[in-house]
Amino acid sequence: MTISVNSNSDGKVINIQVTDQFDYSLYQAFRDAYCNVRNQGTKFVVDLSRANYMDSSALGMILLLKEHAEQLSGAVVIAKPNDSVHKILMIANFQQLVTIEC
Repeated sequence: MTISVNSNSDGKVINIQVTDQFDYSLYQAFRDAYCNVRNQGTKFVVDLSRANYMDSSALGMILLLKEHAEQLSGAVVIAKPNDSVHKILMIANFQQLVTIEC
């Protein structure tokens, strides 16, 4: 269970990649990935291509990220979830809250 973070050259796109299980054990690392970002209009891309599981605490963490992004007039995109993670996102109606790119 790991989180890796990188950004584009101007810091306007922050990529947060989650590997393995996305659950409460990643709370602090996930928060640290975005909490110091203050650039207006920042787009946060949560890459779930390597995540094979997510629970309700992960959904809550994404909502906290969404609040942070909105304070910056930014956006959150969930990228490449596998079928099981995508199903969880759909059941929770996250497609109404953030952009999901399969």
